[in-house]
Amino acid sequence: MTHAIRFHKTGGPEVLVWEGVNLGKPGPGEARIRHTAVGLNFVDIYNRSGLYPVQLPSGLGGEGAGVVEEVGPGVTDLKPGDRVAYGSAPLGAYAEARLIPADRLLKLPDGVDDRTAAAMMLKGLTTQYLIRQTYRVKAGDTILLHAAAAASALSSANGRSISAPPLSAPSAAMRKQNSPGPKAAPTPSSIRARISYSASTRSRGARKCRWFMIPSARTRF
Repeated sequence: MTHAIRFHKTGGPEVLVWEGVNLGKPGPGEARIRHTAVGLNFVDIYNRSGLYPVQLPSGLGGEGAGVVEEVGPGVTDLKPGDRVAYGSAPLGAYAEARLIPADRLLKLPDGVDDRTAAAMMLKGLTTQYLIRQTYRVKAGDTILLHAAAAASALSSANGRSISAPPLSAPSAAMRKQNSPGPKAAPTPSSIRARISYSASTRSRGARKCRWFMIPSARTRF
């Protein structure tokens, strides 16, 4: 038996319970993995609170990294002992181990540690599809990062493959910089300029940029 954080009714953090789970063997197309790190995302709160309805009882979390323990029939590209990570999977990452569709797993290279992988998959894939698939950013483009202190925006601004100079619009965390109390983490030095929402976004800089939105952790997809 393994253990997982689950909830049987929606609500605040108090509905989360640590309970035993019998996983069984992986079925066709599945793998059983033992988690070594789990990603936490704001959408997890939406699932727990009921804002995004889920079938109950339910696990929580859709991002993690770990080691393959066993694979089911039909899985040929993974084997026990492989280090893997995922960023889009059925809920259930808040667990010691889980069953998961094998096609959601990516093998990890030696240069990427488990904690980094678990924290970057969802954000990294979001950034990838926005700057490579939705619109392929090229040299000379200027992009606007909404909520520039959020994880997806930080991964874009820090990306070494991006040649377009980014502008940033402040996130809630950035707006706290001028208020008493703990300060937000600084935004990357690669940010060329900031746009204040208190001023007109039809500024010269905003007019010239490619309107390219990086969703923040609070964006409802």
